Amino acid sequence: MKRTASAHWAGGLKDGKGTISTQSTVLSNTQYSFSTRFEEGVGTNPEELIAAAHAGCFTMALSGQLAKAGLTAESIATTATITMEKTDAGFTITASHLDVTARIPGADAAAFQTAAEGAEKGCPVSRVLNAAITMTAKLEA
Repeated sequence: MKRTASAHWAGGLKDGKGTISTQSTVLSNTQYSFSTRFEEGVGTNPEELIAAAHAGCFTMALSGQLAKAGLTAESIATTATITMEKTDAGFTITASHLDVTARIPGADAAAFQTAAEGAEKGCPVSRVLNAAITMTAKLEA
């Protein structure tokens, strides 16, 4: 399985503008720029897209882990927060924190925590990130 995305850029780093598109066309010439990445401009940025990918991947992985335990979630809500810092090597994604809340009929806290930890370790996006990954997992009654 392979998935593709493309980027186009015109101009200098600070005054240039670019677009990002995905094979599925969910993103189609979506704007990104210096201001959307380092300030508060309109558009997206690579780090936001990594956060979205991590949240989506983890959430699906958690659903799979729950199924292995004989459980089905009524709902799972995940927010991924990417941290980018300037290091000696330059700007680097240093962390991704997953904040997940789930409603799972019949699940106890221990089963949920086991499934969440398995999903965090098993998510392909977690495995590709060379960053500290932390998580807060909350089971709602």
